[in-house]
Amino acid sequence: MNVLDSLKDRKIVVFGAGSIGERHISVLQKLGYTNIIVYRKRNLPLRNIDPQSIQIVTSLEQIIAAKPFAAIICSPTSEHTSQTLFCLEHNIHVLIEKPVSSNYDELSSFINHANINGTYLQAGYMLRYHHFFEKIKNLIDNKTYGKLLSIDAYWGEYLPDWHPWEDYKESYAAKKSLGGGAALTLSHDLDLILWLNNFELEKHFSLKNTSSNLDVDVDSGFDILLKFKNGVTAHSHNNFHQKKPLREYKFVFDNAFIKINYFDSVMEIFHDHVHTIERIEAFDRNSMFEKQWLAFISDCREAIQSNNFGKSMQNINNSFNIIKLTTDEQ
Repeated sequence: MNVLDSLKDRKIVVFGAGSIGERHISVLQKLGYTNIIVYRKRNLPLRNIDPQSIQIVTSLEQIIAAKPFAAIICSPTSEHTSQTLFCLEHNIHVLIEKPVSSNYDELSSFINHANINGTYLQAGYMLRYHHFFEKIKNLIDNKTYGKLLSIDAYWGEYLPDWHPWEDYKESYAAKKSLGGGAALTLSHDLDLILWLNNFELEKHFSLKNTSSNLDVDVDSGFDILLKFKNGVTAHSHNNFHQKKPLREYKFVFDNAFIKINYFDSVMEIFHDHVHTIERIEAFDRNSMFEKQWLAFISDCREAIQSNNFGKSMQNINNSFNIIKLTTDEQ
């Protein structure tokens, strides 16, 4: 019996049913989960999910009574801490959308709750499960093109275009009180860079941009320079004030240069004067969420069986390091 078959009948609770919440629900349903509980403070109409296919609850007491096995936290960042700690207190394993919190000082609470109750926690940085970045990780680990020397990541989009059906000024990304800002909201790239270098950071320098015309009270742009213990240097730029979307990644190796265009799903490799191109036709973004969920369930079950939650503790520490890097401007 595989991981999915052994757990697909267990109750899963999803906190929040915005666009990302509905995405997680649809992924769970595709994977065969039918016992899905959705927690919402207000029972508003869903956009893409049949309300008859899920159980909607509006109180935490209903969750306690249901005794779910795991939770996915998809609420605004400002609610991540209280909802995650609630789950950890009630022995509910947690996959939490990034960031796990907006406050680095809450690290000890997360670790203490997870340790006491033997619960597994992982942040939802699904970019690690993209085919191209899985391949990059393999090339680095196997030194296929020699050592990795440097990484450059660029991600620019326009916040008002993200969810045209809603007022961007009311979104969590636009509000400091909800844990918004480009640095935290777009921290997928920072996690990717750290993950590719085994989180062994030596030094960093960061800057935030708050000069856009967007009606927000947070940073709309973020730059960070990083140096790792293995000698790799990296730069990541993120913004949500750019009207023409662009998302590119560049990797320089001893013997190769690789460029990835995320939106076009194209990876170019320049090696020994040969230029090769790999394309993903009709890329399905949900595929990353599927892989992420299955990896979470697999790691969770392994931790329970071995009674070893060391990987969960490392997940928590790594996630809070990202919070520190994105909130401590130098």
